This record gives sequence, C-alpha cells and structure tokens, in this order.
Amino acid sequence: MRILKPRYSRILLKLSGEALAGSTGYGIDTEVLRSITLGIKEAHAMGAGVAIVIGGGNILRGVGNAIVKDRVTADYMGMFATVINALALQDSIVSHGMDCRVMSALEVTGVIEPFVRARALKHLERGRVIVFAGGTGSPFFTTDTTAALRALEIGADVLIKATKVDGVYSKDPEKYPDARFYPVVDYAQALEQRLGVMDMAAVSLCRDNGLEIRVISIKDPMNLKRLLEGNEIGSVVRGV
Repeated sequence: MRILKPRYSRILLKLSGEALAGSTGYGIDTEVLRSITLGIKEAHAMGAGVAIVIGGGNILRGVGNAIVKDRVTADYMGMFATVINALALQDSIVSHGMDCRVMSALEVTGVIEPFVRARALKHLERGRVIVFAGGTGSPFFTTDTTAALRALEIGADVLIKATKVDGVYSKDPEKYPDARFYPVVDYAQALEQRLGVMDMAAVSLCRDNGLEIRVISIKDPMNLKRLLEGNEIGSVVRGV
C-alpha cells in the first residue's frame, strides 16, 4: 500500500558517474540507467520533489585526469562529462513518463538551460525532476560539494548519496571484511575520522546548515522508495 506522504517532501539525490557505468567501469550501462530511473520514478510517484546531481567519473575525472596536466582544464573537462550523463539520465526519466529538466552551471546554449535558482524552484513546484550538471561551474569543487550547495539552494529536506555500498563504514567493506557499519554518524565524526561519506567541504556545508545526509546503496533501486516510506535504510549523518 502506497503511503500518502513521503518522509521527505523534497530530496537532492547525489549520483556518481561511476554508478552509471555498472560493472564495466566506463561509459553508461543501459540496464543500470534503467534501474536508477525506476527508483527515481517511485520517489516521484510518492509526491516527493526530486532533484539530482550527477558526477562524470564514468567518462572523465577532473582531479587525477592523466590526459591533461593542468588542474583547471581537467576539472572543466570533468564538468562537461557530467553534462553527457545528465542528458542520458534526462532521456531515461522522460521515457519513463516524467517531466525532467537539465540545468547546468556551465552554459551550453541551445542544449540545456543554465542553472537559475528561481527557475529551478519553479520546475520543482510544477512537479518536474531536475538534473543538475556542470558541477558548480568552477574548478576545484567536487560534485559532492555541488550536491550540498544545490540541496541548500532548493530547500531540500535531505541530501541522499546513492553509492555502491549500503551505508557508512569505518573503511571500505568491499576490501576489508572487518569494516564497521555506522547506522548513525555525527558530522564531527565523519570529518574527524574521514569516513568518506562525502568530501570534507560538502560535509562541512551540511553541518553548518543542519542538512541531513543519508547514504544508501544504489544497487537496489527500491531503496529510495523504502527510505521515503520511513524505513531506516543505510546510514544517516546528522548532528547529535
């Protein structure tokens, strides 16, 4: 039975570019894209306002990119990779019966609209899904920081990071079987222990503004729905 009101009325979903690649590690896996879209559709059907920040690591990473040596150039290349992913995600969302807009911090005239906060809020009020691309539009900032920034700008109730593991651990559980799972984490703990929830700038921004972070697994597309129904899925990062 579908509940009438979701746990959060407006969410910001952070997806990594790597999530779109699936097991291939590069490019976009169509089945993974479809699975992610089904999860978004369930959340949207519950009445939640849905905005998404997408990374570009499945195509090109800014930091650590071996193609070019200049950090600023590499970061801009990474931002344009997020535009490619955003367009793919938009197409999938629309094909599943939802209205969707891509907004970019980088101007791509004639392809997608620029990010304007007032316009983004209007899209959400009209029930549209928004995919934010282009990072912050400036180098030296990750898409984690973009997610925290956009979540605050649109008045999201929560920042949901969908990742390959099912929550926050003391270390990578896929490499270390003795990794400890944390169902609840304080902002200070996440920062001091460098738990890898998100980058430190993003966690600090959420802490300073009291924005709750939820970390869930992207492998099960229904996790987002379960979370909105009130189930304790994954881990939560908040003040204590």
